[in-house]
Amino acid sequence: MNAKAVPAGLVTRSGEAVPLLDLSRQYAPIRAEILAAIGQVCDSQHFILGEAVAEFEKSAAQFLGTSACIGCNSGTDALFLALAAAGIGAGDEVVTTAFSFFASASAIVRVGARPVFADIDLGTFNLDASAVEQMLDHRVRVKATMPVHLFGQCADMDKFCSIGKQRKLAIIEDAAQAFGATWRGRRAGALGDLGCFSFYPTKNLSAFGDAGCVTSNDEALAARVRLLRNHGMPRRYLHEEIGWNSRLDSIQAAVLSVKLKHLERWNRERQERARTYFNLFESAGLAGANSPIRLPQSSPPASHIYHQFTILAAARDELRKFLTERQIGSEIFYPIPIHRQPCFDYLGYGEGSLPKTEQAAREALSLPMFAEITQDEQQTVVAAIADFYS
Repeated sequence: MNAKAVPAGLVTRSGEAVPLLDLSRQYAPIRAEILAAIGQVCDSQHFILGEAVAEFEKSAAQFLGTSACIGCNSGTDALFLALAAAGIGAGDEVVTTAFSFFASASAIVRVGARPVFADIDLGTFNLDASAVEQMLDHRVRVKATMPVHLFGQCADMDKFCSIGKQRKLAIIEDAAQAFGATWRGRRAGALGDLGCFSFYPTKNLSAFGDAGCVTSNDEALAARVRLLRNHGMPRRYLHEEIGWNSRLDSIQAAVLSVKLKHLERWNRERQERARTYFNLFESAGLAGANSPIRLPQSSPPASHIYHQFTILAAARDELRKFLTERQIGSEIFYPIPIHRQPCFDYLGYGEGSLPKTEQAAREALSLPMFAEITQDEQQTVVAAIADFYS
């Protein structure tokens, strides 16, 4: 997925029966709030790291249950800043998943380290902590693990935090798709040493452009992220170390502050829409062990916020073509897993090295999912899938 443009199919198109995502339905009821917030920034003429950014950072930290939230330019930069703040660099290795957006791995390379991939759990699509633990017995250069809370569900943070404590590894949460998700009642981003979020326009909590943040309950790590995002400056023209320009702008922060007030309701509505899908698929006879599709699974300690509703489907590509012909949106995320990308050939992962990851890349299909989707639209999606397999 191109991180610089909203892909075709992610927004409603004229004549489309069911869009994968319709951003206008979220915007319309809060339009006046959004425009007023943007207007306040314009009136203030403080556009970079102004009061609006400080207000959002405070509200987001309170929402997530962290002592610090540091706004930055994007989710990709959030990962990079977190790794750098944790001291990950040349000669180090970081274990993560190959079934994720490219930035999960590229940020590791960007700090000079080497990504190491472990396989996933096919039910949740998340990095398998047991596979990571087995791998660590044979790798002495690993300094961090980066579980990705994929599609809106936390990875097994009991196991990952235990691994981190036992082996003295930094735990960096890639929570780009999971703002508001919980594990045993605690929010994503407050579970590891550092949490990284994206506010790309398609996310559950979304900006009107690129934006991200890093969270932490470790004041020293948070202070270093704050320093690094602004050229290593604790104050103007004093550079304690070499940092970067990765600041959150005030207009994006203002938009995010407005949306944050609505997020819990939107996430609850997504969960309700997911339950509707489960009921509809069961009624259609597509929820059993012999079904040609496999519905997403939730870990009992997790509260899934369904950034995506992703199934595993036999004849996935043909099914998607069939849905497209019926003007039903869908998306294939990560059809080429990261370990099989040409730029990572040097890592030596051959075909079959991560079998569950590769199966997900062949079979995963994300269906229309957003808080405002109607039950009629969901019935249309499920009826079309039932027709395809009949």
